[in-house]
Amino acid sequence: MVTLLVLKTFSLLIGSQQSHDSTTSVLSVQQRQQLDEVVYSSRFAAALFFAPDVVFSFPWAARYVPDNSCIRYMAVDNRKRNTDAPGRGPSLVVHTSVPFGLEHLERDKEDVQPIILLELRKLLPDLPQPISIKCQKWRYSQVLTSVLRCPGHMTILDQPPLICGGDAFSHSNFDGCVESALSVVRVLTTSLTPTADVSLND
Repeated sequence: MVTLLVLKTFSLLIGSQQSHDSTTSVLSVQQRQQLDEVVYSSRFAAALFFAPDVVFSFPWAARYVPDNSCIRYMAVDNRKRNTDAPGRGPSLVVHTSVPFGLEHLERDKEDVQPIILLELRKLLPDLPQPISIKCQKWRYSQVLTSVLRCPGHMTILDQPPLICGGDAFSHSNFDGCVESALSVVRVLTTSLTPTADVSLND
């Protein structure tokens, strides 16, 4: 079973094919086209870490921001997970919008971080000063266009079973991941279950 990013899986399978007999096709023409048409969104994420004595002035655990060109989502990690570690301060995770991510995709994350922080300060002017900040470029974020007419998986080889799974074969949310996982389990269970030999020997 393969659950890697579709684009990496595609490259892996093509590379595997090229390293063997060039006449042997791992992927069908249709499968190549389907994987090649999967589209991912891009965005940046920033994690802000605060001192143990910091208490945020806002009550929410997560907030969707529909009207900001830069920031689309914010979450207080310990509130969202309902976990508080003694001696450890809160952390705030910020995701940018897809248009912002695409616009700045080829810029270094060090150059984008100040823009995110400036917009964050506009949204949360009373936010305490963090003691540490980690910014990450998320080139492949969520699936925008998944494999069409797909049952939640793609079978590359029947024997030995080689099956691709993930939200790119269903839809881009947690339910999509679960749906794909269940689909892969069903296929694996069927392919790995020994069939009874009904032939009779005299």
